[in-house]
Amino acid sequence: MELRQIALEVARILQDAGKHALNDQMNPHDMRKLEVSEDCFHFTSDTDKRLQQFISNRLTYVNVFDGFWQLRPEQCYPGQRYWCVGGIDGVINFARSMPEWAITVTLFEFNDQCSAQPILSIVHAPALGLTYLAVRGSGAIRIRKTPLGDKREKIIPSTTSSLDGSVVSFGMSPVSSESQRALDVVAKIAGRPADIKRVGPASLDLCKVADGTYDAYFEPHLHEWDVPAVSAGAVVIWEAQGHLTQWNGESVHWRQENDVMATNGLITNDLSRYLA
Repeated sequence: MELRQIALEVARILQDAGKHALNDQMNPHDMRKLEVSEDCFHFTSDTDKRLQQFISNRLTYVNVFDGFWQLRPEQCYPGQRYWCVGGIDGVINFARSMPEWAITVTLFEFNDQCSAQPILSIVHAPALGLTYLAVRGSGAIRIRKTPLGDKREKIIPSTTSSLDGSVVSFGMSPVSSESQRALDVVAKIAGRPADIKRVGPASLDLCKVADGTYDAYFEPHLHEWDVPAVSAGAVVIWEAQGHLTQWNGESVHWRQENDVMATNGLITNDLSRYLA
């Protein structure tokens, strides 16, 4: 089965999983409260665990490849592929009955330099009726639920050429020192964009740059637990022909913390000087 067909199969799995998660969100009596992980500022929910188990099990019937990202061995080899299954991205939005949350799956492949790169991804936002799919070399599409059924659309970024009059989104963590960096940038660019949004989560913010909803997005200190969300959004950005790097211009690393910036490719330099 080629990767494009696999992506469609995985999208259907996430849509099925999303129905269960949305049911949890709409029935507060069945929803568990947020749990604080060992790092003391990473929030998860009981729904996360059940979703990951459901999705992982279904993936094994599509193509298990070499296993799962979180369980990969210390030493990997060129050509190996691993599924990276995320929980709920935007768990606080989920807990507060907001629609902006997503579930994600990414397929990583180790290249000839034995560097893992995401090559296929799906971002599904159940409460918004949106699914984003991207496969290396095949472009990116958005599936929208409409009264007449699902509508598939190829997506491309906006053509806004300046930070002036743009729409920019940003993200920040519960840690005050990390959030301060994001807010400092917001203060610096204030007055230039037409609007600066703080909605989240990271995967959807990246997809909304890819489809032209936003012209740019930035967030500092994205951690190891953000890899499923950021990698999923990354493939969508790249395949839509958008721009994604760290704040310093380097490529995103999948084994360390990242300061992420995504743009339509036209306002990269304009925004970058505020992130230096």
